[in-house]
Amino acid sequence: MRLAGPLRIMALVISVGLTWLVASILLGGPGGGFPLIQQLFAGPENSVTAEPRARKYKCGLPQPCPEEHLAFRVVSGAANVIGPKICLEDRMLMSSVKDNVGRGLNIALVNGVSGELIEARAFDMWAGDVNDLLKFIRPLHEGTLVFVASYDDPATKMNEETRKLFSDLGSKNVKDLAFRDSWVFVGAKGVQNKSPFEQHVKNSKHSNKYEGWPEALEMEGCIPRRTTAS
Repeated sequence: MRLAGPLRIMALVISVGLTWLVASILLGGPGGGFPLIQQLFAGPENSVTAEPRARKYKCGLPQPCPEEHLAFRVVSGAANVIGPKICLEDRMLMSSVKDNVGRGLNIALVNGVSGELIEARAFDMWAGDVNDLLKFIRPLHEGTLVFVASYDDPATKMNEETRKLFSDLGSKNVKDLAFRDSWVFVGAKGVQNKSPFEQHVKNSKHSNKYEGWPEALEMEGCIPRRTTAS
């Protein structure tokens, strides 16, 4: 019974000591390692925040397109290994995942007013029949948008009529397109001038990587909706 008093005093001393130690740690006082309370009540200018991620818009564009424009991204195939991609308004129209791409020219026809896909097909320009391609692009209606991505060989079977048809769609490089070149292009039926949406890299064993294969081309942008399409 005589020890009850000293034990109470010792318990009180220990309790006070623990309370001081915990408060010192939380408040960042002498010997404190983690000023948690200070962080909680610190102003925004004193807080440490992670770098914000860059926002991506439709088809991965860094900025949104203006009204009455369609966002797109076209990527050519890489050598004969990685297939091409055609994205419009955040919808993948053609890709290896969709299993609708192939060697040659990969072409998506789109209604220029609504942005809806009309048809997407791949045409083998090495061993295929060029007449299949001609039947596909000859009857295009006014205002139809044409998205093209090459894969492997885009040009061996091309003839004069094929090149003229693409030229009429706005291409300025199709006349020079050759074996295993890389080519991406967006044109339209009824355009008056050459399209600003086109890239072309020649196949060259002297300047290109991968034993002469050009690197994949990637083109993105905003294309105005057409005023008429039928």
